[in-house]
Amino acid sequence: MWTLGVFLLAIATCCHGLYSSSDDVVELTGSNFHDTVVNSDELWLVEFYAPWCGHCQRLVPEWKKAASNLKGIVNVGALDADQHKSVGGSYGIRGFPTIKIFGFDKTSPKDYNGGRDGESITDAAMKALREMVQERKSGGKKKSSGGSGDSRGSGGGGGSDDVVTLTDSNFRELVLNSQETWLVEFYAPWCGHCKNLAPKWASAATEIKDKTGGSIKLGALDATVHQQTAQQYGIRGYPSIKIFRQGHKNEDPIDYDGPRDTSGIVDRAMEYYDENIEPPTVDELVDQSVFDEKCTGHMCIISFLPDLMDSGKDGRNAYLELLAKLGDNFKKQKWGWGWAPALVQDKLEKALGVGGFGYPAMVAINTRKGVYALHRGAFSVEGLNPFLNLLTYGRSSGNTYPIRDGKLPEVEKQEPWDGEEAPPIEEEDIDLSDFKWDDEL
Repeated sequence: MWTLGVFLLAIATCCHGLYSSSDDVVELTGSNFHDTVVNSDELWLVEFYAPWCGHCQRLVPEWKKAASNLKGIVNVGALDADQHKSVGGSYGIRGFPTIKIFGFDKTSPKDYNGGRDGESITDAAMKALREMVQERKSGGKKKSSGGSGDSRGSGGGGGSDDVVTLTDSNFRELVLNSQETWLVEFYAPWCGHCKNLAPKWASAATEIKDKTGGSIKLGALDATVHQQTAQQYGIRGYPSIKIFRQGHKNEDPIDYDGPRDTSGIVDRAMEYYDENIEPPTVDELVDQSVFDEKCTGHMCIISFLPDLMDSGKDGRNAYLELLAKLGDNFKKQKWGWGWAPALVQDKLEKALGVGGFGYPAMVAINTRKGVYALHRGAFSVEGLNPFLNLLTYGRSSGNTYPIRDGKLPEVEKQEPWDGEEAPPIEEEDIDLSDFKWDDEL
């Protein structure tokens, strides 16, 4: 049963905290908890309480006594978890009072289960202090989150430099105002699933950075600290992963529902990378520099199109549209695409064995390996797709040949096609008036 004193204390504190600024107990709140406790290099004992809780009210004098005993040695704080629910929730607080010891590794505080009197609390604090000193002496790796509010050591990136630390203050600038696609993990430091994900998220970030040149980024945001951003996106559980797509930042982000392993994360990221790759341009081979740009260091697809007199302007444009469509379909291969009019680059044609099969013709060239493959089927989407599909696997239909002497002839400089029809053939007038038809030949 409550005593009269406790009852009166309950009345006095039903709408106020249990501690005041005159106490040696540090009053903690949602706004100062991270900077004061988690970012501290000192030992902290923190009581999570509710003002209406009778057990919390009975602990007050003993907690104050412990704070006075430990003043200048160990920090003793108290947080109204009923008012600052987000902080209490981040540490899984289920009952009151709950006491936690924030020692060397601030991301993994220990539960205090000892006596609820000043003496026992003081003894437990001194034991925890000795343990903290031993961890420092033994060179243990500290996992506290640093000034930016990042606690990735226990979740959200695993400490990888390739996982970008996100906060309420930098989220808009880095994610929403950027031109890149972002995969963002919202995590809690105490969350076991977040801790399991951390090394996979970190390795995925490195692999994705290498594969995309940094155009797909992975970030991590501690949702227990940066609550404004977490609430904006309705984060209810941890870890939650959301995808902020390039060109769609004004829309709601996509929930990631794929595998929570490195390969699954990488595969999903690459899907968004592929959709944003710019399709290659299909350029006319007007000089050697164009050929070098298209073919040096990677596969290139070169087509030789019929003479303008044979196809006309519309026919040539139709071929170029077909090549542009194929380039877009196979853009993730990062091939170079080029073309030349028939017989204009005759030395190059002969070196590639093009002339004997008519026009249009397509050749895949790998200058690095010194080989080329010649397409001998129909020049249409249906006819070219099988040829190009095989090339994606590093194979061809059998029409693969070595480049003679490992080097192709230089591309001869030409004036680019002006997009117009071929000029008409000028017919020469021949005077046949003096020709005698009855003369013997």
